[in-house]
Amino acid sequence: MKKRFVYFAIGGLIVAVLGAVKIKAIAPNNYPIATTKETTSTCPQNSNAPKFLVFAGGGDRNNNEIALEKNVLYFQRTLQNMGFNPLFAGTFFANGNNGRATIRYLDPLGNQQFKVPEIPYLEGEATRQNLRNWFDAAAEKTVNNPIFFYFTGHGLKNEEDSNNNSMLLWRNKIVSVRSLSQMLDKLPPETPVVTMMAQCFSGSFANIIYQGGDPNKPVANRKRCGFFATIKTLPSVGCTPEVNEADYKDYSSSFFAGLSGISRTGARVESADYDGDGKVSYAEAHAFAKVDEQTMDLPVSTSEVWLQEMAGESGTTKIWNGAIAPLLSTARPQQKYVVNFLINRFNFDQQKSYIENRSKLAPEVLENEAERAYVARLGMELVNIGMEREIRESFDGEAKAILDGLIECEGGSW
Repeated sequence: MKKRFVYFAIGGLIVAVLGAVKIKAIAPNNYPIATTKETTSTCPQNSNAPKFLVFAGGGDRNNNEIALEKNVLYFQRTLQNMGFNPLFAGTFFANGNNGRATIRYLDPLGNQQFKVPEIPYLEGEATRQNLRNWFDAAAEKTVNNPIFFYFTGHGLKNEEDSNNNSMLLWRNKIVSVRSLSQMLDKLPPETPVVTMMAQCFSGSFANIIYQGGDPNKPVANRKRCGFFATIKTLPSVGCTPEVNEADYKDYSSSFFAGLSGISRTGARVESADYDGDGKVSYAEAHAFAKVDEQTMDLPVSTSEVWLQEMAGESGTTKIWNGAIAPLLSTARPQQKYVVNFLINRFNFDQQKSYIENRSKLAPEVLENEAERAYVARLGMELVNIGMEREIRESFDGEAKAILDGLIECEGGSW
């Protein structure tokens, strides 16, 4: 059980935006989605505006669930809510625009049905070639605008090497961690790349920070980071043929609700601006998801996977056997939020260790999948905080530089 908490990884969906423009309109499902621009220019209003790329869908119609289509639509609404026009996002989904009914869903009687994708601004199929073409085109432009890369679909575990898992694209073709890293390597080194991936075994994609995507090689001299639904060894939730979005509880739902302040059903949510600087960073949206998402998922970021690997089994055990309270003195605001929320949830004593507190939990708590995940998330967060403090108190300048770079990347925002 302990080893599950020691080795962590990441996973998800993808999008590309060239400009920020004011928009309004009405789209399918009674949600507002922009279909026209109310501007005379397609240039970004903010020179630092991200470029968005979205890849989504299943490998074939039998695993191309309607929840994946709805994730793309929610992403587009999030863009609009935050002042960007979805028209300028590179959006690729399953079979694209060929008119075939490939999206699997359940009708009101619970019968399986299939429908045609209904996604505004859809550019084409979610294929390896289209993914490669998009990054090749971005590399030619050599712009320094950050790229936000969102993947929502299915992930496959590499049974021989979970550090090189894959995301599944249309026609059941795969793109591994190392294949994606090679595509990203074509971008100018100074171009920041942020990924948000919500597939099974997605934590493996945290390895895009290494040369060639190989954790046995040094960290690449590039600005890359990401956020993933769960660790590299576990499946994730969210791929459902159920139609009612009010029932969706997954990493995409929570992350984008935290980032924008608006849930996928249009409700306002509590602000995730934990440091009070007036904006919500990716790291803060990730923290929001850790307590909002009531599932078995164990969300991680690149810096967290790196810290947890640095800690190893011995470092993890050491941190878990120390009192919780001292760790909070060096925690960043979003980390304090997560720890305090989970401590209060389980009535843990901060003056005692994680191990001691956990040993006193009632059996029925650990028998519940979601509650068990919350306990695991707390343990992971404590390792993140404790290992970061250890590195900052050390004389390891290289490790400090890597950590600072990852935290700076994860602290970005739209």
